[in-house]
Amino acid sequence: MKVKTFLEHELPMADLETIGLASRGQLLLNEEDLGALLSGRRTEMQHLKNLEAENIKIAAIDAKISLRRNEQSKVDLLIHPIYKRPVTPDFLDPNEAHELENGEVQMLWKKIKDGKGKEKELLVEYDAETREFIVSDTEKIIAPDMVNSEFLTAAQKENYRKGKEVKIADGTTLQFSGKDVNGIRADRLMLIASIVADGGLSYVLYKGLRALYGKERDEAKAREESPGFRSALQDMQDQRQEATRFAENDRHHHPGR
Repeated sequence: MKVKTFLEHELPMADLETIGLASRGQLLLNEEDLGALLSGRRTEMQHLKNLEAENIKIAAIDAKISLRRNEQSKVDLLIHPIYKRPVTPDFLDPNEAHELENGEVQMLWKKIKDGKGKEKELLVEYDAETREFIVSDTEKIIAPDMVNSEFLTAAQKENYRKGKEVKIADGTTLQFSGKDVNGIRADRLMLIASIVADGGLSYVLYKGLRALYGKERDEAKAREESPGFRSALQDMQDQRQEATRFAENDRHHHPGR
């Protein structure tokens, strides 16, 4: 889900301007990449300029970017360049790392113990573009409450957090992906996911979704809009219209605000 981990006003605009992804206070990122950043994920590959690190200056480089909140609660910009060779997490054995790197498996579920002896469940993927292993803590994965107007069961949410495929009644199948810019893959190009927030539903329209891991999809079906999708789209539009009417009424009754 595109649940915001960061707020747009927290973006390190000076850093983004330095590397050519913002200009005069305006972002030069598309909607999907901005959504990924604010949700704590990595963008697609970007062409960055004027990088400096440890007395090294780089005129231009292709890399992905993400955000991290530091110990002072400030937001730092992270650069993910294309590495010469991947750094394998110590909890993966050589065979598991090999299978991920070569695409023999797309995702691994691992149970480990952290430095304090606490058990953690992790999902591990491999980003062939940057040659990095992407590790997601399943406890921090937020599953949708609803997809295409259908509420997910507790079991479906648990499967989603474990990287398993989740199929809903309208025939749509979806799957979590920690390395994907949208965070979701599906057998359809579009779906609408929702979470319960502040007593209501928050809707997110996903477009241009990638296929499920290791699956070829029927492109005709992928473009179909199911009745559930159309219902969710109408609900989302109604919610936006109501919010617009509320804002207009508020301005009318409180013109000084």
